[in-house]
Parts: sequence; structure tokens; C-alpha cells
Amino acid sequence: MEVYQRPYDPLYPVVCIDETNKPLIEETRIPCEPGHPEKVDSVYVRNGVADVFMISEPLAGRRETVVTQTRTALDFAGILKYTSDTLYPRTERIILVTDNLNTHSPASLYKAFPPEEARRLSERFEWHYTPKHRSWLDRWIRLLRQPVYPKQESKICTRLYNRPQ
Repeated sequence: MEVYQRPYDPLYPVVCIDETNKPLIEETRIPCEPGHPEKVDSVYVRNGVADVFMISEPLAGRRETVVTQTRTALDFAGILKYTSDTLYPRTERIILVTDNLNTHSPASLYKAFPPEEARRLSERFEWHYTPKHRSWLDRWIRLLRQPVYPKQESKICTRLYNRPQ
């Protein structure tokens, strides 16, 4: 897509948003005894699922993850508002790249917010969709797992997010 070929412009940042879910697993451990190390049992307890949103601005070396409890249109709308009003409040327009998931559309904003607010937020974004089955998320998840060193330019922040009520 030609949107990735655009030169860096802080007033028109190219921002990619996608999400994945991760199971919340609690491992069971066999306590250690004197002279015997702690052992990890193969049995585990399922504690639900968390949804992890990745907000990335590749040309600026910026990425942020936001963890939610669900994966709904309301969650996506909340992430868009957070991106617009908190991460990029001084930009003219955000060039948004996302996949074709049914919740990844301006309609999500209208489900979550009053019409005036939904329209304001929708107009802050220039929407671009990746081709089906071509999500960039896997690449960025691998990068997120890499250690971050003080000299690295990339900014990483993970926060828990409560969707709008």
C-alpha cells in the first residue's frame, strides 16, 4: 500500500491499530522443600482471556499496547478516542491503517459515543484497510517481545484500559 511510502509528517502520522487476544493462564507450582528445587507442573488454571491492542507509528518508532477485557466495537471506539485525544491531540489528521475486522470502522464510534463526538473522532482519521489475511500485527508483536534498551528510540507503554460506558 502506498500509505506506507509516505514520508514522516508529525502532523499526519501513519498509525497502525490492531488487536489480538491472549489466554490468562495461571501455572500451578509444586512448592520446594529443603534440598529440592521448586517444580512447575504441566497442569494450569484458565483465568479468561485478555485482548491486547497494539497502536504503532512505525515511522516514529513508537508503539503502545493497551489491554482490555473484551474485544468489541466499544473497545475499538475507546482505543480510537485514546489514540486521537491522548496520543495525538495536536495532529491535523491521523492516517489510520487497520484490518477489515467488522468492528474496525467508523460505525464503532457511533455505537460508543453521541453522534457529535463520533463524527468529530471519525473526521480525525483517514481510514486505510490492509488486504484480508495480511495483518501487520504479528510482526509488531514479535518486536514488542524484544528487550528495550535505554538507547533505543522506540517508546513502549502498556496500560489497562476501561472502555467507555
